[in-house]
Amino acid sequence: MTVKLKHTSATTALSITPLIDVVFLLLIFFLVTTRFEKTDREMEFPLPSASEAQPVTEEPTEMFINIDQEGHYFVGGQMRTADQVEAMLQQAHTNNPLTQSVILRADKRVPLDYVVVVANLCNKVGIHNYTINTDGE
Repeated sequence: MTVKLKHTSATTALSITPLIDVVFLLLIFFLVTTRFEKTDREMEFPLPSASEAQPVTEEPTEMFINIDQEGHYFVGGQMRTADQVEAMLQQAHTNNPLTQSVILRADKRVPLDYVVVVANLCNKVGIHNYTINTDGE
């Protein structure tokens, strides 16, 4: 004898509660990681423009060194001396000797000497993959 089961609305409905939980967890994860990526780019000052600059297509994982109008060095949002920048570059090169890269962001009104000091420090510790970021207009 065949048993016939009645399909009720409870057995045919799909529970979406776990799906909503996963979506909210992913949303929180992406919000938190996005916030951490923006800390090095928060300093606002005018950058010099370059006619041949190419736009960045993906988020880099480089070390950012910002130089303000007075020639102060900022790494990770904190003001550093040249000796501290050198120690941080040496540590970064020790941690990642083959692919460590540095992006220098200097105010367009800063004397070139301050940018050259950081470029020289990069060469001194062995980091040859450094770029000077421009406005790109």
